[in-house]
Amino acid sequence: MTEQRASKPKACCAASRGETKPQSVSLSNGSAQAGSTASSSAAEQIKQQLVQLEGGTFKMGTESRDGFPADGEGPIRTVRLKGFSIFPHAVTNKQFQAFVEETGYVTEAEQFGWSFVFHLLASDEVKAAVEQVPQDVPWWLNVTGACWHQPEGAGSTIQDRMDHPVVHISWNDAAAFCAWSGTRLPTEAEWEYAARGGLEQKTYPWGDLLKPDKHHRCNIWQGKFPTVNHASDGYVGTAPVDAYEPNGYGLYNMAGNVWEWCADWFTPRYHTDTAGENPFADQPSGRRSMRGGSFLCHRSYCNRYRVAARSSNTPDSSTSNCGFRVAADYELAD
Repeated sequence: MTEQRASKPKACCAASRGETKPQSVSLSNGSAQAGSTASSSAAEQIKQQLVQLEGGTFKMGTESRDGFPADGEGPIRTVRLKGFSIFPHAVTNKQFQAFVEETGYVTEAEQFGWSFVFHLLASDEVKAAVEQVPQDVPWWLNVTGACWHQPEGAGSTIQDRMDHPVVHISWNDAAAFCAWSGTRLPTEAEWEYAARGGLEQKTYPWGDLLKPDKHHRCNIWQGKFPTVNHASDGYVGTAPVDAYEPNGYGLYNMAGNVWEWCADWFTPRYHTDTAGENPFADQPSGRRSMRGGSFLCHRSYCNRYRVAARSSNTPDSSTSNCGFRVAADYELAD
């Protein structure tokens, strides 16, 4: 197997493919071509379940000492958004399976022949077969055969996780799903506005306390990262997409569980270079933005389960802790 190059972690619990490419990658295979029209019942159901948000102004970003200035989490600024719609939870294995069955789409992880699996999720047999690990983040394993329907490699299955978020999805895969379903990925500004759930400048979608009334409100790491996870929130890996209480807009898991791709190119100058109205980072940078953190986030290493936190990865990267949710434009009623 070709050696993989990992980006510097910078306190982030993700791994990147670097510049390794498969022999051939088709980004518009099957029927999931850009501009295709959603016609199936499965695709229509997705659009029907979108939550409409009227938009408006909000204070975006943070200047908290808990943040990562190098990620460009601030400065705080007032942003105005037009109305949009967003799905109440991340795309599930069941929904992605319907997309694949209808279109024949093959994900990039399947085309590369491998994807990144967190070491505690892999079986002993899978670990024994691993030939390469990223040098900077050795808790990630390059697992042959790992993909959306075999999330831990050969012998694993999603049959008991159909209501969990689909993972091992690259940004390009997410864009293909959006083309099929007549949706799009949310912008970073839309994602943060939605995640805040109507609250202003709070740390989490529900407020400033991580565990109000000592109750877990998200799926993150408990224990000593990356070796011991006590899973006191109930999950070692992913949780169902509607686990825990929704935020004020009725949206689930806007913190933890899986990273969610956004439409923007990533730049640490996001808050200084993008417009104050409907901001969007459209200049290619080699990396796409991700939001929300994942089940691997821990305060000691990656506390990016905060609503203002930002991260990124290359558009072809896929891991066992990254998925997506969809959004769409909508016209406000007269």
